[in-house]
Amino acid sequence: MRQKAFKVGLTTLVLAVAFGGLLYSTLREGAAYYKHVDEVMTDPEAWYGKRLQLHGFVADDSLLRRPDSLDYRFQITNNGKIVNATYSGVAPDTFKEGAEVVVKGRLSPEGFAVEPNGVMAKCPSKYQPKSGVPVRSAASTRASE
Repeated sequence: MRQKAFKVGLTTLVLAVAFGGLLYSTLREGAAYYKHVDEVMTDPEAWYGKRLQLHGFVADDSLLRRPDSLDYRFQITNNGKIVNATYSGVAPDTFKEGAEVVVKGRLSPEGFAVEPNGVMAKCPSKYQPKSGVPVRSAASTRASE
């Protein structure tokens, strides 16, 4: 009886340690600091190798896409600070120069390497129609029928 209780206790302990280690490594890898470009670029060496969600704007005249590929090079800027970034993958339709973005990846001396599916381009907060083009809502369409 005593030997059986020892085996059960040992098995429970081993499983608990394994589960705890798995949980720790998953949370550690999944965690990312959310920072603005200007915050990170005040002391970039402190952020090298750490997983970040970096917030800023795609700098004007910086977005380059290699022909016949999904490889992008661009700069992210915020409050006068700039970081070079690279991305390989499908970019959202709203990803363009001047767009507000949050990118996930890691900073190195060469720049910010964005993870696959790591680009989130924010949509404008308000729809602005082209000037001179009337906009009809569903309510105005029904009222005119």
